[in-house]
Amino acid sequence: MANKETQTSLSPQSTLQSAHDSASMRTMFDDGDPYDVADGLESNAESGEHKPDRSPNEKEDSIEMPKNFPTRRKWVVTIILGMMTICVTFGSSVFSTATKQTARKFGVSPEVMVLAVSLFVLGFAFGPIIFGPLSELYGRKRPLFVGMFIFAIFQIPVAVAQNLQTIFICRFLGGAFRQCTPCHCILADMFDPVERGIAMAIFAAATFIGPVAGPIIGGFVTISYLGWRWMEYITAIWAFATAAIALLVIPETFEPTLLVQRAKRLRHKTKNWALHAKAEEKVVNYRDIAVRYLLRPFQMLLQEPILLLVTLYTGFIYAFLYTCFVAYPISFQEERGWNGGVGALPFVAVICGVFCACLIIIAFSLTRYRTFIIRNGRVKPEERLIPMILGGILLPVGMFWFGWTSNPHITWVPQVVSGGFLGSGVILIFLQGLNYIIDVYPMYANSAIAANSFFRSWLGAGFPMFASGMFHNLGVPWAMTLLGCLTAALFPVPIVFYIYGPKIRSWSRFTMKEE
Repeated sequence: MANKETQTSLSPQSTLQSAHDSASMRTMFDDGDPYDVADGLESNAESGEHKPDRSPNEKEDSIEMPKNFPTRRKWVVTIILGMMTICVTFGSSVFSTATKQTARKFGVSPEVMVLAVSLFVLGFAFGPIIFGPLSELYGRKRPLFVGMFIFAIFQIPVAVAQNLQTIFICRFLGGAFRQCTPCHCILADMFDPVERGIAMAIFAAATFIGPVAGPIIGGFVTISYLGWRWMEYITAIWAFATAAIALLVIPETFEPTLLVQRAKRLRHKTKNWALHAKAEEKVVNYRDIAVRYLLRPFQMLLQEPILLLVTLYTGFIYAFLYTCFVAYPISFQEERGWNGGVGALPFVAVICGVFCACLIIIAFSLTRYRTFIIRNGRVKPEERLIPMILGGILLPVGMFWFGWTSNPHITWVPQVVSGGFLGSGVILIFLQGLNYIIDVYPMYANSAIAANSFFRSWLGAGFPMFASGMFHNLGVPWAMTLLGCLTAALFPVPIVFYIYGPKIRSWSRFTMKEE
């Protein structure tokens, strides 16, 4: 009997005690298939003889797990991820300030050069398809670093390009290799729901500060002696630097990968070559990966009203953000006569709005959301929608305000101030919409986020293509009024789900049900 037992499990000395003692160490190895870290490491050794020093001490086992990282370490990792995200999203929009110069250089219209921005954003649609499976097969760190490094490389051909094909192809590939998918996974690995709300607010600020800062910096670089090519050199240098920092500072956070690494160390330490992690027994199921990242996202998008409408709302808001990179130059540079550098400074108000929205989300997470967690031990996903409803009010107000104060005979102050409402509205809707999707589909979050990312990236790529014609033909006031009316038409979405969300979730086989 003893021999049979030693064939199926380790003795206490050679198991990972902290992983066995904690019920919270259950994570998702794949959608719908819980991987229990409490199963830890196993041994098929025939002998039941084990040395006392075969496993690390409990403290080492505990702090290796991402949710047990020291608080300071978690926030250092979050800040570095934010720096990487600002760099990538900065690269997405910085080229928008050089459309006229590059159009003259290559003998095409400025509308054609908008493709350089649109193709970069279109590349975002394929990021989850690339990095989602890689982050589960190889952990978080390697795809994060490799993606950032390749992104940096693709900035160089754009900087030295002598034809449009090089610019368009490398911009698209640079967008496709952005690293944001592992970033979201790392935050989910480290933080509990309340802390995740705060971390995601900070991370979302980075997501939106980058594209808004791109035109500001790019505008001054383009009109300087450096020229438009140095926008890409700056992005490349920044990306290489942050990739190096990430390699040195950011740890692995995917628990199955951590257990595989620990098993490898223990095999060498104990000379027990049968010792292994359960993740090493799993055969890579490429069919499952294809279903999860290629088929299921679209299946859920068509079958799930919550995912469909929230994705439509957040996708439209995301597309509006990139439309602003066309609208602002038309309004401030063409109509008010400001130069490329000064004409991009009104984006500072948008950044201020982003910061204000993040403070609102953090305050909400630390008060109402935390109170529900403490009182009930859980909170319904619909609580995420309250800040989203606020954003649904602020954003159309900002759009109407921006449009009807754009007349050059009106002082620039009120039009610039409206950017604060735009920034706050965009981030409140976008971030809380994503958080709501994650909370509603906890078992299928990868598929739901992949669907959302794919859809919104297509919208974000498409809107700038017709934005120039729309603003020139309708004029800034009526173009913004049209966008404001469409945004207002989507305003009921979070209200309907706040009231009827639990009932709608009860109809679905993908969503979290009320107990």
